[in-house]
Amino acid sequence: MRSNGELTDVFFNKTSADFGVYPFSLPFFRKMDGLEIHPKVTYFVGENGTGKSTLLEAIAVSLGFNPEGGSGNFNFNTRASHSILHKHLRTSRAPGKRRDGYFLRSESFFNVATEIENLDADPLAGPPIINSYGGKSLHEQSHGESFWAVFINRFKGNGLYILDEPESALSPSRQMAMLYRMHALISDGSQFIIATHSPILLAYPDSLIYEFNDDGVKVQPYQQTELFQTYQNFLQNPVAVVNKLLDS
Repeated sequence: MRSNGELTDVFFNKTSADFGVYPFSLPFFRKMDGLEIHPKVTYFVGENGTGKSTLLEAIAVSLGFNPEGGSGNFNFNTRASHSILHKHLRTSRAPGKRRDGYFLRSESFFNVATEIENLDADPLAGPPIINSYGGKSLHEQSHGESFWAVFINRFKGNGLYILDEPESALSPSRQMAMLYRMHALISDGSQFIIATHSPILLAYPDSLIYEFNDDGVKVQPYQQTELFQTYQNFLQNPVAVVNKLLDS
């Protein structure tokens, strides 16, 4: 059964798009008409430059999130760097509305933390926003701890959570803990879309994995993704792999 407000599909509007110009030159846009979104977890994986984060950002912006991240109520602009791809997307959602939502991107999380402090500095602005993040300044924690504060405190459940490379701040053990936290939120009606380079975060079983490459996008089983196989090959014989790299 579909959940209220669940994102079901993303369609690409190619009218007036110049395929020789970024972001329309990206293989996924040129070769696909759209993507189905899994009701629980949708993953974007692939090499740098294949467009997975660009598409993730465009989906977030098209749904009303601030390009630099945060909840749907955030509206600030430290540096406008997002593409115009969101103007060429159409999304389809199940009837109803979710209770919560958040766009978390690793590269601009510092800006979100700063905006929270700026908003909380206004004595007339109401209850401090930081209370929703555990009550401690995100700038006064390590990068990993501040990320974890978002997962544990800010994500309330029955939400749509769009995450861009969250593993960049998390240790392997915290990534495994994140899977546990994701499962609890999914059990409470939440939906995730995640761009990642982590084989740990990619392991959630009831999910859809899109692998981006120069040929476009294809659905892949977990163990057949290049990401999984690269890590598997390395860990099976790290000495041999390193020696081969250094000898070359």
